[in-house]
Amino acid sequence: MKQDAPLPPFLQEAFDPRDPNPWLALYLDRSTPLPDHVKAAWLTDSGSRSRQFLLPFARPIARTFIVLIQILKSVLPRHWAASKLLHWILATGLKYFVTPEANWLVLRHFHLGSQILGFIAANAPVKTITDPLEPKKLDDLKDEFFLKHDLNLFNFVIRLNQGLRDQGLALAPVSSPDFSMIHEPDLDLPSLPNRWTNFIDLQTAIELFTPTYQLFLTDNDFWRASNSLQLDEVIGIYVATILQSPEHLILLNNKHPLVPMSTLRAGHRLVLHGLSTEMLHALLMEMKNKSLNHS
Repeated sequence: MKQDAPLPPFLQEAFDPRDPNPWLALYLDRSTPLPDHVKAAWLTDSGSRSRQFLLPFARPIARTFIVLIQILKSVLPRHWAASKLLHWILATGLKYFVTPEANWLVLRHFHLGSQILGFIAANAPVKTITDPLEPKKLDDLKDEFFLKHDLNLFNFVIRLNQGLRDQGLALAPVSSPDFSMIHEPDLDLPSLPNRWTNFIDLQTAIELFTPTYQLFLTDNDFWRASNSLQLDEVIGIYVATILQSPEHLILLNNKHPLVPMSTLRAGHRLVLHGLSTEMLHALLMEMKNKSLNHS
């Protein structure tokens, strides 16, 4: 039986109009489509001391290393990489140093991304292969999950659009979309590591891991990973077309896919990517529930 996650600090404190808690305001606000348990985890992690005091130092240091590693890569063999070692470092770092809320959000991200691509594939007029990634624990990520996630996005866009072009078709609104693949991932937040060393918040962890990702992948893999973030708009347009709901594209933040951005801000953009995925999945869950209620 799953345990419930503990109440975040901003829900345990009494509301004081003379000193309102900003995290409580963001939690209660319903202008963004996030379920309460996801928003609670996100804001608990965002309100941590790590994000407040460690992130301002970690971010400029990490970005300096991105520049230095780019210089180093200019003299290393072009195809030098150590993806297996990279994923061992990432999974181990998450397991021993990152907060349970952040780790839960990381694991969720793979599930949600797979479900969203599955939704588009199921409602497209052509058959498109998907490669779902559904890790149950942090050690599963050692199987090159981060690299596979980036590859899956580009491979899906290529396969879908090749199929549409070959058959002279286009994505179109679907009157009764198939939501069968959309569900809440079976991931238990309280079961994730919660040692005294698990104190680094999600944003700080991403900033620190980004130059590590760059170092152990080829330039091509790192550039592609960074620019996969701009596929948020592409995926959002696909979903909006199927659902006939273009107004929800306002939730996207990584913007135009035809304008590649510097890898220097990849860490921050990855956080936006994670949040956009959560909101898009929440929208699909909401519409699925409405369709079930009307049936």
